[in-house]
Amino acid sequence: MDKEERKIINQGQEDEMEIYGYNLCRWKLAIISLGVVCTGGFLLLLLYWMPEWRVKVTCVRAAIKDCEVVLLRTTDEFRTWFCAKVRFLSLETPPFSSSKSLVNKVLNGHAVHLTENLAEENRLEMNKYSQPQSQQIRYFTHHSMKYFWNDTLHNFDFLKGLDEGVSCTSIYEKHSAGLTKGMHAYRKLLYGVNEIAVKVPSVFKLLVKEVLNPFYIFQLFSVILWSTDEYYYYAIAIVIMSVVSIISSLYAIRKQYIMLHDMVAAHSTVRVSVCRVNEEIEEIFSTDLVPGDVMVIPLNGTVMPCDAVLINGTCIVNESMLTGESVPVTKTNLPNPSVDMKGTRDELYSPETHRRHTLFCGTTVIQTRFYTGELVKAIVVRTGFSTSKGQLVRSILYPKPTDFKLYRDAYLFLLCLVGVAAIGFIYTIINNILNEVEVGDIIIESLDIITITVPPALPAAMTAGIVYAQRRLKKVGIFCISPQRINICGQLNLVCFDKTGTLTEDGLDLWGIQRVENARFLLPEEKVCSEMLVKSQFVACMATCHSLTKIEGVLSGDPLDLKMFEAIGWILEEATEEETALHNRIMPTVVRPPKQLLPESAPAGSQEMELFELPAVYEIGIVRQFPFSSALQRMCVVARVLGDRKMDAYMKGAPEVIAGLCKPETVPVDFEKVLEDYTKQGFRVIALAHRKLESKLTWHKVQNVGRDAIENNMDFMGLIIMQNKLKRETPAVLEDLHKANIRTVMVTGDNMLTAVSVARDCGMILPQDKVIIAEALPPKDGKVAKINWHYADTITQSNDSSAIDPEAIPIKLVHDNLEDLQVTRYHFAMNGKSFSVILEHFQDLVPKLMLHGTVFARMAPDQKTQLVEALQNVDYYVGMCGDGANDCGALKRAHGGISLSELEASVASPFTSKTPSISCVPNLIREGRAALMTSFCVFKFMALYSIIQYFSVTLLYSILSNLGDFQFLFIDLAIILVVVFTMSLNPAWKELVAQRPPSGLISGALLFSVLSQIIISIGFQSLGFFWVKQQTWYKESHPYSYAFNTTESLDGNSSHVDDETNPDKHNIENYENTTVFFISSFQYLIVAIAFSKGKPFRQPCYKNYFFVVSVIMLYAFILFIMLHPVDSIDQVLQIVCVPYQWRITMLIIVLVNAFVSIAVENFFLDMVLWKVVFSRDKQGEYRFTTTQPPQESMDWWEKCCLSWALNCRKKMPKAKYI
Repeated sequence: MDKEERKIINQGQEDEMEIYGYNLCRWKLAIISLGVVCTGGFLLLLLYWMPEWRVKVTCVRAAIKDCEVVLLRTTDEFRTWFCAKVRFLSLETPPFSSSKSLVNKVLNGHAVHLTENLAEENRLEMNKYSQPQSQQIRYFTHHSMKYFWNDTLHNFDFLKGLDEGVSCTSIYEKHSAGLTKGMHAYRKLLYGVNEIAVKVPSVFKLLVKEVLNPFYIFQLFSVILWSTDEYYYYAIAIVIMSVVSIISSLYAIRKQYIMLHDMVAAHSTVRVSVCRVNEEIEEIFSTDLVPGDVMVIPLNGTVMPCDAVLINGTCIVNESMLTGESVPVTKTNLPNPSVDMKGTRDELYSPETHRRHTLFCGTTVIQTRFYTGELVKAIVVRTGFSTSKGQLVRSILYPKPTDFKLYRDAYLFLLCLVGVAAIGFIYTIINNILNEVEVGDIIIESLDIITITVPPALPAAMTAGIVYAQRRLKKVGIFCISPQRINICGQLNLVCFDKTGTLTEDGLDLWGIQRVENARFLLPEEKVCSEMLVKSQFVACMATCHSLTKIEGVLSGDPLDLKMFEAIGWILEEATEEETALHNRIMPTVVRPPKQLLPESAPAGSQEMELFELPAVYEIGIVRQFPFSSALQRMCVVARVLGDRKMDAYMKGAPEVIAGLCKPETVPVDFEKVLEDYTKQGFRVIALAHRKLESKLTWHKVQNVGRDAIENNMDFMGLIIMQNKLKRETPAVLEDLHKANIRTVMVTGDNMLTAVSVARDCGMILPQDKVIIAEALPPKDGKVAKINWHYADTITQSNDSSAIDPEAIPIKLVHDNLEDLQVTRYHFAMNGKSFSVILEHFQDLVPKLMLHGTVFARMAPDQKTQLVEALQNVDYYVGMCGDGANDCGALKRAHGGISLSELEASVASPFTSKTPSISCVPNLIREGRAALMTSFCVFKFMALYSIIQYFSVTLLYSILSNLGDFQFLFIDLAIILVVVFTMSLNPAWKELVAQRPPSGLISGALLFSVLSQIIISIGFQSLGFFWVKQQTWYKESHPYSYAFNTTESLDGNSSHVDDETNPDKHNIENYENTTVFFISSFQYLIVAIAFSKGKPFRQPCYKNYFFVVSVIMLYAFILFIMLHPVDSIDQVLQIVCVPYQWRITMLIIVLVNAFVSIAVENFFLDMVLWKVVFSRDKQGEYRFTTTQPPQESMDWWEKCCLSWALNCRKKMPKAKYI
C-alpha cells in the first residue's frame, strides 16, 4: 500500500489511528443513489451502519495531502472505523482583526491545540500547517479534537504548544510578558473558543439514531409483513413494546447528556483579567483565553477555566475534581532557571512533572498569596478539550467500546438462526413452486419463515430481565443509567476500590505517641495535649512540622497534619496582608499553645496587663519549610522559639528514613521490632526528629540553605501512631468478595504508605503476605529505564540491603507450589509515576504485574483508566468503585463502574449508590449474576421457541398447511410473552458464591442444553405429525378443501359433519395442524420450566409466584381444550375435533416429552456437564488458583469449535489468580 495513502496519527498514544485519504466520486455516488432507490432505502441503512463501506463505495483513494474525506481506523483490538470531512480554515484576515465573524468561524470546532512561541515563530510554525498561496489550513475534527495538515510531517496532527517542547527558561523569557491584542485574535482564530462543549442532542436526532438500530429495522420489516398477511394483533403488540423500549432508552440517554452538560457548564464562562504586552490589564471572558495569555489569579480565588502554569505568587488549590482528595494543595511559582542557580536551563516544562506549579482546569483556587504590589500570574498552557478536565470529559463522551462475550455470542447465535431461516426460506420457495402456489403467497410465506426463526420480540424479551434487575437494584439504593451493564456485572472477577471515602472514612486519626528518651522507648501515650508535654521538643515538632494554612479563618491542609495539630490543641496564626506589605516579605507563621496548657499561666487581668506580659508567652515561628517529598518520604521545617538565639530543625516522615538521618546513638535498639509491631497491626507510623542549629545560621541564610544541610545528624524523638479508620462494613464486604473468588485491588490518589496500611487493615492483604514495591525510574542522562524492587515493610532508599534482586522477581510471580503460596503470597504495589514508566518501557512485565498488583497509589485520573484497561487486557472483568470526579474515566471504562457520589462521578458511572458504602458491590454482582443467568434462560427459551415454531411451520408447509392466525396469536401472546416476562422475575440468590456464570452462550454446557432440547422437541413433534397419519380415522386435506370436523362422543361413536359453505383456503383445519399445535404448545411450557433454574445465582423458580401461576393456568387451559373441546374455542383457534383416544395419545407424548426434557436439563446436564464447567470453584473458600484463567467457563468446546469465529484477533494472555 502506498505510504502516501496510509499514515498513522497520534502514534504511540492511546487513541492511535490509521488514516486514509479519499475524494468524492460522482459516478460512484450516482450508482449508489440508484441502488438506494432500488432497495427501498435498505442500502442507505447498510452504509449508515458501516462507515468504512460508506466511504469506499462513494469515494476514490487519494493522497492524504489533497483528500476531501479521511477514513480513520483505531489500532486497538476493536479496529473501529470513523470518517470525517476535511474542512478549510482561512487565515487571509489580518491577525489584528478581532471581529465576530472570525470568532464564529471557529465556533463549530472546539480548539484543543496549544500555541506557538512568539509572533515571528508563530508565522514560521504556521507555514507548516498552511499553503502559502491560499493561506488556508486544511483540518478535520474527530472526537472534539481538531487535526491540522502539517507540511513538515506530511500528515495531520494537532498543534503542540506550551505543555510540550517548551523549556522553563522560555516560559519566563518569551511568554511572561503576555500577548498583544493582534496576536491574541490570531491565536483565537486558530485555536478556537476555550470551552468544553457538551452538546445535548435533540430528541429527534436521538430518536433517529435509536430507531435505525438493526433490531428495530427488523421489527419494522416484520410488522409490515404481518400486516400484509392480516396478522394485526401481534404486530400491534410488537409495536407497543418497541415504542416503550425506544422512549425509555431516549429518556436515559438524554438525561445522561444533560447531567454531563450541566456539570461542565457550571463554571465554563467567567470573567478573567489578562496582562497584555504593554502591562495593561484587560478583562475578557474565559472563553476568549488562548495559550500564551497571562492570566491574573484573583485574590479571592476562582475556578480555573484552563490549564495554566504559575509564574508569580502562591495559590492554595482544591484539586478534588482531579485527585478525589479534598485536601488543599499549595501551588508555588515555576522555578526560574535563569535565577535559580541549581536549575537546569534546558529542563522542559511538563504539566505532569511540574504539577506543584500548574493550576489545572476545573480545580478551585481558594486563596492566593503574593509579594507586595505584585499580582499572582499564570500563563495559559492548554485550553478547551486539551485541558485535564477536557480530557476527562472526552473519556466520558467517547469511551472505548466494552467487549462482552454474551453480546458477541448473541450475534453469532442470531447468525446461526439466520442460516436456519435461509434453509427454511429456500425450502418454502421450492416446495410452493412444486405445488404451484400463487406468487404472492410464496413471497409472504417464505419471508414469514424468517420472522419465525429470528423472533422480533427477542430484544424486548432480553431486556425484561435487565429491567427487573434494575428495579431490584433501585430498591437497595443502586441507580443505573446503563442497564446493559447489569449483565456484565455478573461476570466481574476483580474490583478496583478507591481508598479515601470508599474503603475508609476521610483522613487519619491519632491513635497515640511513643516518645524516646535516652535512646529508649517510653510507654505509648494516648494524650498529647497535656501541661507536662507542652514545651517538649516532641510537641514542638508536631506543632511546626506541617503544611497547614488558614483559609477564611479555618485550618486546612493534609488530613494527617490536621489531625496531628488538632491533637496538641495549639493555635496557628498567619501574617495578614498588611503585615506582609509592611515588611516587604512573607512573614513567618506562628504557633503557640493555649494559655491554659502553659505551666505558668498568666494571672487574669486587664487587656493592658496581658499585652505587657506578651513577651513571656511561649510561641514558635516557622522560619523555613521544606515541603513533604514523596521521593524523600519526609518533610522538614526550621523554626525558632520566641526569645531563643538558636533555631531548631524539626523533621517527620517514614520511620526508616528518619532513623537513617539521625545519630545512631539516639535510635533505640528495638526500633525495628516496635515499628514492625505497629505496621503489622495496620497502623500508619510517622517518626519525628530534631536538632539545634548553629547560631551562625541567621534568618537570611536559612532562606537560601539546601535541605541536605539541615536534614542530618538529628536526634530521634519517637513515633506518632496514626490509624486510618475503615468504614464499618469494609472488612466484611471484602471478605465476601474473596470467598467468592473475586480479586480486590486498591487504586488511590493517596500516598503509598497509607494505601498499603489500609490494604492490610481491611484484609485486602493478609498479615502473612509480603508487599513488594516496584519503583520504576524513567530514562535519564543516557541511562535506561530501570525498576527497583523492595519490601514495603522496610521502605528505604533503593541502594539499601532491603532491596530485592530483580532476578528473584519472576520467581515470586509464579508459584508452582500451592502450599508455599498459602503460607506467603506476594502483592505488588506501585505509584502512578512507576506505573506509567512500566507501561511505556516494560510492556512484557505489565501482564504479570496486573495479575499480582494489589495497591496502586498516587494515581492520576488517566492512570486509573489505563490501569482498568491493563487489567481488562489480561481478561479480567473489572469493576470500579469510587466517589470522586478523578474516578470518572475509570468508572466509565470498567465493565461495571459504581459511584458512591451523586456529583461528577455519577455522570460517568453506569451505577450510582445512594448509600456511600461498598456494600453495594456484592449486591450489584449478585443482581448481575441473576440478570446474566436470566438472559441465558430467556435467550435459550427464545431460541427454542423459534426452532419449535419453525419446525412446526416447516412440517405443515410440507402438506401445504400452516398454523392459523389465532393459533400464532395464542402461542406468541398468551404463551411466549407471558412466559418470557414472568420467567425473568426470579430474584437474585441471597449470597455470593464461588462459582461464576459462563460469560458467553457458546460454552459446552449451554450448547448441549440448547441442542438437546431442540432434538427432543423436533423428535416428539415429528412423532405426533407422522403418527397421526397412521390412524385409521385419518383423512388427508388440501387447500380449498372443505373444512371437516369430527365430533366424538364419550361412548366412542363418531359422526362426520361437513361444512360445505366454508372451504378452507389455507388448509388450516386438519389433523396434522391440530396435533402439531397441541404438542408444540406444551413444548413451549416444558422448555420454559426446564430452563428456569434457580440456585446458585437465582432464587428457585417456585418462589417466582407470577411464573408458577402463569404456567399452571396455561397448562390447565391447554389441557382443558385438548381433553374437553369447546366449539367456540375450536372455531377461533381453527382446531379440528379428533377422537378421544388420540387426545390421550397426545397427552402421553407430551408427558414423555416433559420427562425427557427435564431429566436431560436438570439431571444429566447439572450433574455431569455443569460440574465439569465449574469444577474450579471447589478448590477452597479463600484461595485463588494459579493454574486457571479467570474465564474458565470458556471451555474446550468453544476453543475447538468456534475459536476461528470468536478469536480472530490476537489476544493477551489470560489472567491467572494469585
